[in-house]
Amino acid sequence: MDINKLIDHTNLKADATENDIKKLCQEAKQYGFRSVCVHSSLVKVAKQELGGTGIKVVTVIDWPYGGAPTEVRVFQAKVAKTDGADEIDPVMDIGNFKMGNYEEVLNDFKALSRVLPTKVIIETGFLTDQEIVKAAELVKESGAICVKTSTGVEPRTDIDTKVLHVKLIRGVVGPDFLIKASGGISSSEDAQKVVEAGANIIGTSSSLKIIGVSQKAESY
Repeated sequence: MDINKLIDHTNLKADATENDIKKLCQEAKQYGFRSVCVHSSLVKVAKQELGGTGIKVVTVIDWPYGGAPTEVRVFQAKVAKTDGADEIDPVMDIGNFKMGNYEEVLNDFKALSRVLPTKVIIETGFLTDQEIVKAAELVKESGAICVKTSTGVEPRTDIDTKVLHVKLIRGVVGPDFLIKASGGISSSEDAQKVVEAGANIIGTSSSLKIIGVSQKAESY
């Protein structure tokens, strides 16, 4: 297994600069990562750096709390598409989901999925097992391409809990639907565990550490 090809190499720090993203892209090219994941304001920079490489540019939508109206989220997605994003990772409106407004949540996912390939962050740390099952069902029904576990901002979950969440999602979405594990995956052992549990993609800013390149990094 080439773990490099599964990694969405991430920098979502609040103080990330254009030079930081250029460095992120150079690392992605050097080590053959699946994508880079950046804030939407830096999508153009990433696209310019990665044009013609086959490495995807991913951006987050309504990150990290997912509380904006669908119209705002769709506008963000359309701007990201214009700027060159290949995929979007929107955060589910967790409060709306918790209130049982499943049709609204589903329609939001559908609207976003019509703009770009969508990997929905359901933020499993806020959800019960039953809620994880329901959220995963909605994501799959919506036309999105992937369920993503978490933003990594809050609440933090340990790796064993994350493994259980990935297994739970895999049981819902079936063998072929994509799962992205993220949030606190900071070692090769962590990466191996989530892949064995069923993850197809790993979202991390500890990519270099995971593949054995010595560099201080934080995990998101």
